[in-house]
Amino acid sequence: MPAEFVDVPARGRVFRSHRRVHLGDVDASGRLRLAAISRYLQDVATDDADDAGLADGSRVWVVRSTDIDIASLPRYHEAVELTTFCSGFGPRWAERRTIVTGDRGALVDTAALWVYVDRGSGRPLVLEEHFHTIYGEAARGRRVRGRLLHGRPSPDADVRAWSLRASDFDVLDHVNNARSLEAFEDELARCLPGRVPTRARVEYRGTVERGDPVELAGAVRCDGNGSELAMWLSVGGEVRVSATVAVDPEG
Repeated sequence: MPAEFVDVPARGRVFRSHRRVHLGDVDASGRLRLAAISRYLQDVATDDADDAGLADGSRVWVVRSTDIDIASLPRYHEAVELTTFCSGFGPRWAERRTIVTGDRGALVDTAALWVYVDRGSGRPLVLEEHFHTIYGEAARGRRVRGRLLHGRPSPDADVRAWSLRASDFDVLDHVNNARSLEAFEDELARCLPGRVPTRARVEYRGTVERGDPVELAGAVRCDGNGSELAMWLSVGGEVRVSATVAVDPEG
């Protein structure tokens, strides 16, 4: 099942940040891009960890999955507030809820699963006591699983090569999470032009590295509830990142 969107806790650590939606964040219609949402989420997570005194270059948090529920996308120059907190944990991972609200009525609800890893080896690490000291009260003892839900590309998926750019790579020297969503947004515009996303789930099974021959696959699914686009970024037949995006039936 996708992540549960639990309420903001009455007690415990809740971190808030404010920003304005700028030109590079929006598409041609003026709506906030999915890639920009992803960037907002990773930025506020970093700001929260820094503010809590958890910055440690030898250990990093790597996102495993993100669920996004869109009531109304922020628009160009809208002032938004990002409210984030820990909503659950497992032995080596934690769930972070982030709610984006705008002064013009925007509302985007998200829940992301982050794995705590050793930067050098990439090995998951057990959450330490200071993590629970800082975030435990807000999480309220809620346990979450790290299971991924997406399958392999469907036989009817349309496959094409996807070129990597120098700007795709971050300080960890692999394609940044938000950059992966730019590929999916391109596929969404190609397969379902003009449609507005209402819900998305992104899963990160592995990293995309320099020189990887990347393939982008997409397949439209339709049912009584509307249309959904399933997408995969694969290297040598191995899925590295996948996404499902549901769209507004009204366009």
